[in-house]
Order: sequence, then structure tokens, then C-alpha cells
Amino acid sequence: MKRRKRISSMILSVLSGMLLLGGCGMESLGSAPEPPAESTQTTADTAESTGSGTAAPETTVSSSPDITAQTTLPVSSDTAAQSGSTASETRRTGTAATNHTSGSTTTATEPAQPVDLNALVSGMTLEQKAAQMMLVGITDEAVARSAAKYGVGALCMFAKPFTGKTKAQVRTMLSGIQKQADIPLIISADEEGRPINRVSLNPKLRAVPFWNGKALYESGGWDLVISDTKEKAELLLDLGVNVNLAPVADVPLTWDDYIANRCFSLDPAQTAEYIRRVVTEMKADGLGSTLKHFPGYGGSVDTHKNMGYDDRAYSAFENGDFLPFIAGIQAGADAVMVSHNIVSCMDSEQPASLSPAVHEILRQKLGFTGVVISDDLGMDAIKQFTGGKNPAVAAVLAGNDLVAYADYKTSVKAIADAVRGGTIPESQIDASVLRILRWKQSLGLI
Repeated sequence: MKRRKRISSMILSVLSGMLLLGGCGMESLGSAPEPPAESTQTTADTAESTGSGTAAPETTVSSSPDITAQTTLPVSSDTAAQSGSTASETRRTGTAATNHTSGSTTTATEPAQPVDLNALVSGMTLEQKAAQMMLVGITDEAVARSAAKYGVGALCMFAKPFTGKTKAQVRTMLSGIQKQADIPLIISADEEGRPINRVSLNPKLRAVPFWNGKALYESGGWDLVISDTKEKAELLLDLGVNVNLAPVADVPLTWDDYIANRCFSLDPAQTAEYIRRVVTEMKADGLGSTLKHFPGYGGSVDTHKNMGYDDRAYSAFENGDFLPFIAGIQAGADAVMVSHNIVSCMDSEQPASLSPAVHEILRQKLGFTGVVISDDLGMDAIKQFTGGKNPAVAAVLAGNDLVAYADYKTSVKAIADAVRGGTIPESQIDASVLRILRWKQSLGLI
């Protein structure tokens, strides 16, 4: 208990004076018109339907250390639960917010001092840092609360927690989850547009599920693509979802390829223009974006089921698949998700998600400085490659900042032990956590 109090005091000293607000509220932008010919979409939260993290297991590992800092952050949770307001709403309206740590009230004319993120990182234990690097898939509200209390950095909400709830109920749910976290959570969802949706599958949240970019463009051109992006950002932020694990920057080789029904075009240049416009709009609206799946899925098979192999020449990526990612990065994309395909021209032995060479290309060749996210490490492709062993350390060594994996407690311990054993430099962990915290700060969470 004394150790936990010391940790709490240390982090509170860094966070003193910080103004933190939760939820979101934006002026109504109106609904984008829907393309015709509605089709049926299932709501099952299966591995086959996800573009990101695996759901966390229902049970927790009781032997794992409690890494929670027991820090009381200055959050006006009651207000957030009732109105869904966020930092962006308060900045826009100039309304006051109470700092519960100091007991003071801060107004728009008395801006809070920015948090010293470097000091915050230096004040964390190894376990706390490793926990911030976990992106945990969620199909159950109770599991989300446990993961948040444990100190994970990010959640990926699947459809089940949203099912049947009203907007007010979702706001209350997500606000309640945020209240469990000492450092505010990235709360994300795969809301790409058909066939991958989470939130808009619930008709109480939107009359019909969002359509994908290709269908929108064919029905209403760029105007409909942009109005749909605005509406999606407004809805997600209003509910308390601060990051969309989208847009899809992949360019399939044919419309029969596995990834094709989630893609905009077979033309890399057209896809790049789509990514540029969507990321620009998301950034203007305050919703976090994630480009996926680097280095480009092409014609590879579904890695939820089997390992995908891509034997194309490097020039095919330089002149094709990289173009949408470059456009998104230049437009200010916050994160890039890396696929599990083995791309022989970059690394013939390891999946891209576990390959330092692939991550070096993303960082050095494409110049990406934001948060790198592994695709879900619970997919069968990775299970087969690792023989069922925990892949978290390999994912960190490759260069991922956020590790998408359900077994977060085992992963946190493995990462921390790898640092203590000299396998992973602590400086690398610090750099990843700093990037994650900077992203949170840019979203108005810190």
C-alpha cells in the first residue's frame, strides 16, 4: 500500500494543474444521405469480422501484480456522463470545468498548464509503461472496466457493448470505463463502413450502418464522402469514442481479393486521394485516425485464419501500396496499423507486424512519426507463427507502440521482464509511451 501511495503522489505531482475533460459534443452537422440498396450486415464480434484487436478474456490473472497508480485525475465524470462533453467541447464553448485534484475551477480565461509528458513517463514503473502500450479488444463492459483499472492505454470496442443501448446509455458506459483509468484511455472502434462497423450496427445509434468509401463516392462523390466522415466523427465523439481504427488504405489487386470489400479502389492514386480527404476531415473534427494495414494488403489471404504471403517486388509497393499511406501521413494521420502478412521483399521470414525491417521502412522511408499499432496478435496467422507463445515482446522489438492483444496482463509482465533482462531497451519503451501520451494529448484527453 505504501508503494502505491508513493506512485500516486509521484504521478499527481506531474498532473497537478492539469485540466482533463471527457466525452464529446460537437455542433450537429446533419446526416449524410444514404446510398441506395441497403444490405444485411451481421453483428457478431468474431475474429473474422475485425480489423483490429482481439476481445479480452472474461477472466483475469489473479497472480499478476496490481500496477494501478491509484491516481485521482481531475475529471468531471458526472457532467461527461450526462452530456457526453469533451475537452474539445469545453474549448469550443468556453465553459468551466472543475479540477477535482486541486478543488479549483478552471475557465477558458484560466487555461490549465500543459502536462509535462516526459516527467509523466519518467515517473511510471515499467509495468505501468508496458500497460500503456496495450490495445485490448472489448466485447464486455466489465472486462473493459477491469482493463482500464489495470492501466492499459487503449481499448478497441466491438459491437456487443453497444448493442441495444441508447446514446445516453453508451455515453454513461464509456464515461464509466474512463473513470476507472488513471491516465485517460484511447477508446477506439472499427467503424470503417460496411462491411466493418461496430457502433452504427445499433439502430438506436444510427438508423442504418455507415457505408464504405467506395459506395459513398459512387453514390454522391467527394461531397458525400466528406459529409459521411463528418457525421461519423460527430457520432463517435459524442458517444465517447475518440479514435476510429480507419480509414483502410489498402489497395487490392482484384475485387475478388480478401480485403477488397473494405477498400476504396484498385487504383493507388485514387485511394490516396480518398485517404487524404478522409484523414484531413477526421483531423479537423478531432477524431483520431488509423491507416491500415501497412505495408498494404494487396491480394493476401485473411490472416485471421492463415498466414498471408506477398511475393511482389518492392517497386510494386513504392509505386502503388505506399501511396495511400504517404497521403495519409502527410494529411496528419495519427496512427498506422501493421498487417501480419509476410512480405518477402521486406522480410521473408517474419510477419510485417513482427518485423523490424517493415517498421523501419514505415519510419525511415515514409517518415511516419506517430503511433504504430500491431494488427491483432490473437489472429491465427500469429498463433501459427509463434506456436501459441505470447508475441508481445516480439511485437515491441519490431517497433510497435501499441500492441493489440487480449492477454494484456501476461503481455505487460513479459514486456517488463524483457526490459529488466536487457532484451528491450527501456529507452524504446519510453519513446513508445511518449508517442501514445502525445496522441492522447492531441485528442484533448490529457
